[in-house]
Amino acid sequence: MARPLGPVRLKRTSPGTIAVGIVLVIVILYLLVSPSAPDFSAARKATAALHPLSPPTSPFRKSSSVGGKAGPPPVTRYNLNSVTITNDPVANRENVLVLTPMARFYQEYWDNLLKLSYPHELITLGFILPKTKEGNAATIELQKQIAKIQKHGHEKERFKSIIILRQDFDPPIPSQDESERHKMANQKARRAAMAKARNSLLFTTLGPDTSWVLWLDADIVETPPTLIQDLASHSKPLTVPNCFQRFYNAEKKAMDERPYDFNNWQDSPTAQELASKMGKDDILLEGYADMATYRALMAYMYEAGADIHTEVPLDGVGGTALLVKAEVHRDGAMFPAFPFYHLIETEGFAKMAKRLGWQATGLPNYKVYHYNE
Repeated sequence: MARPLGPVRLKRTSPGTIAVGIVLVIVILYLLVSPSAPDFSAARKATAALHPLSPPTSPFRKSSSVGGKAGPPPVTRYNLNSVTITNDPVANRENVLVLTPMARFYQEYWDNLLKLSYPHELITLGFILPKTKEGNAATIELQKQIAKIQKHGHEKERFKSIIILRQDFDPPIPSQDESERHKMANQKARRAAMAKARNSLLFTTLGPDTSWVLWLDADIVETPPTLIQDLASHSKPLTVPNCFQRFYNAEKKAMDERPYDFNNWQDSPTAQELASKMGKDDILLEGYADMATYRALMAYMYEAGADIHTEVPLDGVGGTALLVKAEVHRDGAMFPAFPFYHLIETEGFAKMAKRLGWQATGLPNYKVYHYNE
């Protein structure tokens, strides 16, 4: 037999508790129905890839599947005629692919890259690193820096997408010391390997919406923040600034600077005559006393105080910093890993581009700076 219940006493809720509950309900409802604050994410999402098989320059963002089953891969159309390449890429929202072959990681390079004032949501970064001890260390450090920016950085600092490749071939020179890299005997093998790395990086990352490709070496540690805009303002197929190096001058007892990249040049009759007497597998090299070409080197055309936008036509270019219209690469201009008119890598690229109708242009008074080991 059930026992009768005694009197039930209801605990009275204080007015303060009721007020707090009402406030919480209002806040939750506001967060659910109010639009999100405007930021750069809307622009990024508009260009996000629909599928992981889409070009790497379009960042893929996973969407929730329906019923646990993924939909079929989409058929995507790209109209290359709608890709603009202008002298005002910021105003026209043009995508830039920054490509860097990297054997060593320099913090100064990364810090300078972050300072570029071109909108980062329009920049895709691409890296290729060798499978060596130094390459492994560089990859680890690079990934750390990427995580800081892409996962924890401010929206304005984050790049559109980042691709990291590892080389599928062994480097011909074990050491990356500057003295070893620049030995004349090592140049053909070293630069052939560099050409392979550049081509692998280019062919893997060039997307259908890319307007410009900026080749930027991993040891370029100082450029103007407006580097991309400045070079693009010339609207040339290939545009290369003058690469210098800062150093301590013992005679002056002060910091000084000197020319560094001697691969930016205008051809000479002497060089052409040397080439005519070479075997088919021989290459011309610049900057070596044992092979005097008497070419006009842009490194020595610098004039202090002169207009930084002064232009000179070039027959050979270096790759320390080089802005290329994407259509030049799409036309088939690449970096020959073999003697091409007795030229190789970046100098061979300039020759190949010229054969396709694209002229290289140098800016002798616009300087970028190379790391000093």
